[in-house]
Amino acid sequence: MLRIKRVPTILSNYQKEEAEEGGVARGCGRNCLRKCCLPGSKLPLYAFPKTDKVELCGKNEIPFAFLDSLLLGEWEDRMERGLFRYDVTACETKVIPGEHGFIAQLNEGRHLKKRPTEFQVDKVLQAFDENKFNFTKVGQEEVLFQFGPSEDGEVRFYPNAPIDVDNSPSVVAINVSPIEYGHVLLIPRILEHLPQRIDHESLLLALYMAHEAGSPYFRLGYNSLGAFATINHLHFQAYYLAVPFPIEKAATKKITDFNGGVEVYELLNYPVRGLVFEGGNSLKDLSNSVADTCICLQDHNIPYNVLISESGKRIFVIPQCYAEKQALGEVSAELLDTQVNPAVWEISGHMVLKRKEDYEGASEEKAWRLLAEVSLSEARFQEVTAIIFETVSCAAVEKMLQEDKQDADEVGINNGLRAGIVSGKQECLVQH
Repeated sequence: MLRIKRVPTILSNYQKEEAEEGGVARGCGRNCLRKCCLPGSKLPLYAFPKTDKVELCGKNEIPFAFLDSLLLGEWEDRMERGLFRYDVTACETKVIPGEHGFIAQLNEGRHLKKRPTEFQVDKVLQAFDENKFNFTKVGQEEVLFQFGPSEDGEVRFYPNAPIDVDNSPSVVAINVSPIEYGHVLLIPRILEHLPQRIDHESLLLALYMAHEAGSPYFRLGYNSLGAFATINHLHFQAYYLAVPFPIEKAATKKITDFNGGVEVYELLNYPVRGLVFEGGNSLKDLSNSVADTCICLQDHNIPYNVLISESGKRIFVIPQCYAEKQALGEVSAELLDTQVNPAVWEISGHMVLKRKEDYEGASEEKAWRLLAEVSLSEARFQEVTAIIFETVSCAAVEKMLQEDKQDADEVGINNGLRAGIVSGKQECLVQH
């Protein structure tokens, strides 16, 4: 069993209180999202139109979106009420000189002077543990609104909607240790106690949120266990940053096509190897391809991070191995001393630094060196990519066979990736 010690990031004020109390819950009176406080509770509800259509906007056009203004308005309200641990708008930020434009932020508020906690890093799929902190224990004042599909295909907003305990709502809550303006958590089906693992429904919900926000500056991110997620309760993170992430500007090379017109690319000239998914005949097609990829990585115990950009039209999936190297003692003391945990935002090029000396001495070379430690080797990346393609193509074949109810010796997926079922073995052969 591989473990590392790190100071956990505080995402909720109640997480900090519970840790200080030795994990003992205070029961009713904290206005939480559990049975003790939910009866009669109401929260705002943003209901989005559940459509597969992907709207394409002009590159310089930023469409008005009600979700955008709602989220920021509610977030600023919580800031005025003093619910954040520090004022993130006061954090120094700069673009590091160089070809890639890495972004450095000095965020001393994220540095906690407390004893590090042990985290298991060699098991991506772990069971939900009710005894550990989870998001049902946050106070309702930290929740901005419920987020779910509308019944009539139109955008609807209800300022005081009952919480439907029997139909677990998805909610948007603040991150009390924000990295940037508007930093929030999307928690799918919060009352179902889902562990930190992506499924088709939850990823599609995240894409709908990106689409509804309608801002190129709003991105969602996901960290698996073993890739610096510290809370084993399904959640995505999101925030606004009004400059391109370096990973978004990186060159790519097309590898293949997946079902539904989804195109798959490989990152080039970037310190971390990864896959990029674009296109698709519908939002659901794109989401399904990425979800299939993430589920494959989870099932093969490969830690990974996901970045959702361009209003949900472009998705990066990055398998990583930094925590494993750290547990094996293969990361230099110089990098460990920075206390940078290379999760999705750092991998995307937004370096969150906790020490002033690291911020003042930040350079493209140092950022590249850190991220290069995150990346899989070329050989391992190609091996993982082959596993993904084989698994996804097998799933596509099985789905087609179920729909057609007839045997097939070979099935083509968008004239790119082709797969066949080998009689008796139920294995897929991938041909490029």
